[in-house]
Amino acid sequence: MKLSPTTLRAAVFAAVSLLVCALGAWLLFGRGASPLQTDLLAMLPATERNALAEDAVERLARASGDRMILLVGNKDDEAAKDAARDLGAALGKDKVFAHVLAELPPFDMEQLVDPFLPYRFHLLTADDRAALAAPGFNATDVLKRRLNEPFGATIGPKLGDDPFGWMQHWLDRQPWNRATLVPEDDLLTAHRDDGSYVLVVATLDGSSYDDGVQRRAMGALENAERDVTAKHPGTRILRTGAIFYAAAARAGAERDTHVVGITSTIGIAILLLFVFRAMRPLLIAFLSTALGVVGAVVATILVFGQLHLLTLVFGAALLGEAVDYSIQYLCARANAGAAWEPMRGVRQVRPALLLALATSLLGYALLALVPFPALRQMAVFAIAGMAVACASVFWLLPVFLHKPAHAPLAPSFVRLALTWQRAASGRRALIAIGVLVLLAIPGWAKLGHDDDIHLLISPPPSLDAQTNQIRDIAGFGGGTQFWLVEGHDAEDVLQHEEALTDRLQKEGIAWTGMTGMLPSQKRQSENLAAVTRLFCRSAPARDGSCGDLDRAQARSYMTAAGFKDTTAENFVAAFPGKVFTLDDWKRIPAYMPFQYLWMDKGSIVVPQGDVDVAHMRAMTEGLPGVSVIDKPASISVLFGEYRSFASLWLGAAMLLVGLAFAWRYGLRGAWRVLMPPLAGIVLCVAALGYLGQPLTLFHLMALMLVLGVGANYAVFLREGEPHAAHIPGAAYAGVLLSAVTALLSFGLLALSSMPALQHFGLTLLLGIGFTALLAPVSAPAPVKKHA
Repeated sequence: MKLSPTTLRAAVFAAVSLLVCALGAWLLFGRGASPLQTDLLAMLPATERNALAEDAVERLARASGDRMILLVGNKDDEAAKDAARDLGAALGKDKVFAHVLAELPPFDMEQLVDPFLPYRFHLLTADDRAALAAPGFNATDVLKRRLNEPFGATIGPKLGDDPFGWMQHWLDRQPWNRATLVPEDDLLTAHRDDGSYVLVVATLDGSSYDDGVQRRAMGALENAERDVTAKHPGTRILRTGAIFYAAAARAGAERDTHVVGITSTIGIAILLLFVFRAMRPLLIAFLSTALGVVGAVVATILVFGQLHLLTLVFGAALLGEAVDYSIQYLCARANAGAAWEPMRGVRQVRPALLLALATSLLGYALLALVPFPALRQMAVFAIAGMAVACASVFWLLPVFLHKPAHAPLAPSFVRLALTWQRAASGRRALIAIGVLVLLAIPGWAKLGHDDDIHLLISPPPSLDAQTNQIRDIAGFGGGTQFWLVEGHDAEDVLQHEEALTDRLQKEGIAWTGMTGMLPSQKRQSENLAAVTRLFCRSAPARDGSCGDLDRAQARSYMTAAGFKDTTAENFVAAFPGKVFTLDDWKRIPAYMPFQYLWMDKGSIVVPQGDVDVAHMRAMTEGLPGVSVIDKPASISVLFGEYRSFASLWLGAAMLLVGLAFAWRYGLRGAWRVLMPPLAGIVLCVAALGYLGQPLTLFHLMALMLVLGVGANYAVFLREGEPHAAHIPGAAYAGVLLSAVTALLSFGLLALSSMPALQHFGLTLLLGIGFTALLAPVSAPAPVKKHA
């Protein structure tokens, strides 16, 4: 039996669709790690002036690694410590964690101190260096005071290895000794007025942004927290880490997807059942849309290697636009009655659908040109989804719609459409549009703008509050502002950083940076010169060098203070020691957590506590190679630049759409078809002004889509009216049906938990609404039938 061309095309399209669905299933579930991306930073564009600055931003963002940072607090000190032990034990039993640190492992203090002994004469604090250089420095008195000091609780060298206390002072300034957390009962503990806090660190066996790891780790923590708080009443657990921000983003996106996807699907289903009065059109419309969404998911993952949750939420809203193509075909079938023939129906709607698709894709293509990962993904998702949904109308749907429709469109819906179409067309409508544009002027005048990064990334306030509280209690650095130091080589970088940190120290600003751990060779030479004074028989030269070195003199200072001869001999014999190099620093285990601070030809200096960005910038004045990196401010500046250019992009899009309409309808017809979307944009922006909404990049990106989607409605009415002239109002009823389905999906984005999607949704809700109501202007009013 020979297959008809219609059936053959449908079979090929169905076979390809099944292969794409199988590919999509494999991409989503068959490769182990999920392609769903919850990393908030992955949405953002590169904003810094060079690759080194961007690398610094990335390093600081990843500094905490794939870890949960937990602080277990309780008013009772013992209860806090017991709760921390129980929490660590409970988390340690779950294999989702590679390592859990609650109780400190036993360690030999000498293992921490001994690696620094060869470099002790090159490592001095600024105070010790100044004391050695001061007139009247009395070595014997210093040694006597040191010998009679009570034993301290801090980590330090043996007295014989560090008789002057220089190395002890150096170690006291190291990052691990400046933290407010101190070892107590083998736990890192901090005390505050409201009780004691104990640190627990759980390292994940996988990425914080892996969906499976997230769910298992969050579930394990939830169970452990429930048991611990029940066993130790009054216990509270503060948390921070990338996994919590990623999980919050995932939860918000899932909520938005459910609200937008499920609600719009139910609403669209009810509407289609009401208008078409049959189940078959509903199923066919959703089949076309589902194929579009699957194609969009597959195309996005193939292009980007991942699918961000923001794109997934936007994709749920795309249902309302992708279903337009099948709706127009189903309306053509309902309007044709008994004369329906599937391929003739395709030929009837093809010009309108292709022109509408072209205008929609133009809007999304402009989004794809923006160097912004989040917008590019959304654009690719939409372009692929719309193209597949439209293609399914031409190649798949005809085989399912051989028979005429059982009933025409719902008469009540057609009458409603006809009433408004007659009211909103003709000269009166043009006058009304002119009046509305005049009324829009004050709304435009009220418009402000907002380029805040929190439009795109808005974590739960409670999580931010806990992060800030942990920073305050534990003394951790963090944030997104820091100093970037650059130079031609490592020595140049360190000298530039020392110029900054010397200034910070004078201002009393706490910081964590490389030169607190690794001084430049120039600074080490100065340190050694200061120490060398003790070994000079005569006064040293102006550069600190000593031509007449006398070890016996330094030894005599120690013996006079009361040190044993052998102790003094060993200390003097170690002079001058070795220069502390970058390679030496990298080999010391204690510095492993801080290696993110060093880059090739660059370093990061992180302020501790709250330091105003303006003050940070003031600290860099006149310092070569030092700049302040403020990622949120950089993103905001970039948003502002894109927002400024967006009006030009929108104008260019209007021009291109106008040219397409002029090619299709001529100059006289083009302005009528273009008027509804243009008027819709004007009124939408005015409404935003009246609502007090500051204009953002995301409002303007949505206006691009209003232009594309709004142009569709004008085209559908202009192209469809001649074919439905025997049923006045039927063509516009199809337009209204498409508009309402779009409003049910895109409009629901206004309820999103993410401000960027809220702005998208509100703009599309207003813009599509105005455009759909003004669409009758694009075609002559239907002629009234006379009895």
